[in-house]
Amino acid sequence: MTNLRLSVLDQTPVGEDRTPDQALRASVDLARVAEDLGYTRYWAAEHHGSPGFASSAPEILAGALLAHTSRMRIGTGGVLLPRYEPAKVAEVFGVLASLYPGRVDLGIGRAGGPARDFPQRLAELRVLLGEGGVVPHAPVPPQMWLLGAGRESARLAGLLGTEFAFGHFFSPTGGREAFEDYRTEFRAATGGRAGGALAVRVVTADSAGRAEELAQSLLLWRARKDLGRDAPLPSYETTRRHRWTGAELDRAKVHRTALVSGAPEQVHSVLTALAATHGVDELVINTLTADPADRQRSYELLAEAFALPAARAEAAVGQR
Repeated sequence: MTNLRLSVLDQTPVGEDRTPDQALRASVDLARVAEDLGYTRYWAAEHHGSPGFASSAPEILAGALLAHTSRMRIGTGGVLLPRYEPAKVAEVFGVLASLYPGRVDLGIGRAGGPARDFPQRLAELRVLLGEGGVVPHAPVPPQMWLLGAGRESARLAGLLGTEFAFGHFFSPTGGREAFEDYRTEFRAATGGRAGGALAVRVVTADSAGRAEELAQSLLLWRARKDLGRDAPLPSYETTRRHRWTGAELDRAKVHRTALVSGAPEQVHSVLTALAATHGVDELVINTLTADPADRQRSYELLAEAFALPAARAEAAVGQR
């Protein structure tokens, strides 16, 4: 696991002292930085009606990110398929993949509506993206990923022969069994060997103390959300002054198990162990902070800790 690939899952967080349009511009800035650092792919999430996220149209944001980068794979993490007709999703991503061949990922999620016909919708979408499907048919179709946090999604991804990403930050247990199911079904359906990626919520900083401050802000936001107060991410100053209720502390304790935080070397150790446990060679990192500068710094430190190709090259230049 010394050559782990790192990618980005961006929910476009909105800090309490910032606006959604500022958050969207920060996502574009972060994508540029992530590409320079050597991250493999960058996914825009889909959320609706939440003051803490500005990511309501991931396909549009993905188009902007593709236009502002040149090498990194860009996509969604993911489009909530129950909300849309498969033909429309196929057309949108057919356009993106035609304009940016070989760089587009189509990550699909099953939330957002009735899921009874989700397997049929996913299968239909896969056909529409293939030869003879919708117009435009991209010379290099988008790579399809199914995102999930359970064994049912894992088995479906394997059965259809798509890529699969497990959301550890939704469900910190059960990922190992899900990947086993995915690989078994994938091998039976295609005869090939499946990989997969693990999506993990992470925050790191130049010191363990600063990382804990950022973690506390994230945990306060998440606890409040669970208890019915959906708001932008609180700043460090707000979190420091806050008097936690018993209910908030209980919810924060639950979510702490799904958060990897600490100094870079601590985070590197935990993430490497998680990758080995789940048998993956790619981690999709989700980082939420009120200040975009803290988020960018977290991704920079991870790139250095894992010696991503761009980070290694930069270090070599510095040593000449």
